Amino acid sequence: MSVPEHIAIIMDGNGRWAKKRGLPRNAGHTAGAKNVEDICVAAKKLGVKYLTLYALSTENWSRPEAEVRALMRLLSGYLDKAIKTAHENRMHIRVIGDITRLEPKFQRQIIEAERVSSVYDELNLTIAINYGSRDELVRAVRRVGADIKAGTLAPEAVSEELFAGYLDTRELPDPDLLIRTSGEQRLSNYLLWQLAYSEFYFAQVPWPDFDEAQLVRAIDAYENRDRRYGGIREE
Repeated sequence: MSVPEHIAIIMDGNGRWAKKRGLPRNAGHTAGAKNVEDICVAAKKLGVKYLTLYALSTENWSRPEAEVRALMRLLSGYLDKAIKTAHENRMHIRVIGDITRLEPKFQRQIIEAERVSSVYDELNLTIAINYGSRDELVRAVRRVGADIKAGTLAPEAVSEELFAGYLDTRELPDPDLLIRTSGEQRLSNYLLWQLAYSEFYFAQVPWPDFDEAQLVRAIDAYENRDRRYGGIREE
C-alpha cells in the first residue's frame, strides 16, 4: 500500500449522525471527538506521518451559542487528554488558526500541549481551531507587508516558497490526500493554498462512523490515482 505522507480531513456529519439516532447534536460532537483518538491510532499504524483535522472553523461561531460552547468544551477536554495521548503515541501536536479569539485558559492548553509534545515525531497531529483559509491568507499577507514596510523583506524576494513560510502550516508538507466525510463535496474554506495539488476523497459515512476500514478505503483510492498526471492509472 502506497500510504500518503500527509492526510487532511474535514470531519463532517456529527450532527446528522446524532439526528439519525434521535440524539441531540452535541452527542454527535462527543462521538466525533472520541473518533479523533481512534483515527490517530489507525493513521499511525498505517504509516501516515502527518494528520491535519478541521475541528473549528472561523464560520462555526455563527452556529447556535449552546452548540459552540459545547464544541469548545469538547476541544478543551481533548487538549486536557492530549498530552497523555501524545506520550502514548509519540505524537507531536500542533494547532493552526487564530487562537487569539479563544479564552486565555484554552490558549494556555494549546501552548502547553504543543510544547510538551514537540519532542515526538512518529505522528504529527495538527488541529485547525478557529481556522479559515481566507483568514490565514489575509494574516500571512499582513505579515509579509509588515516585513516589507520594516525593510527586512524586498518585494521582489516574495515567491511561492517564501509566502508559504508565512502560513500557519509552514512547518508541514502540503497534504497528499484530503478526506471529507458525510458525502459533502466542498472545501469549506479549508487549506485552500495547501490543497492545490492534493487528491480528494469523499466518504459517504459521517465522521463518527469513519473508522480504520474507511481510512484504508480512502488510502486505496489514493493509491489508484496517477500522481504524475492527476488521473486514474490504466489497468
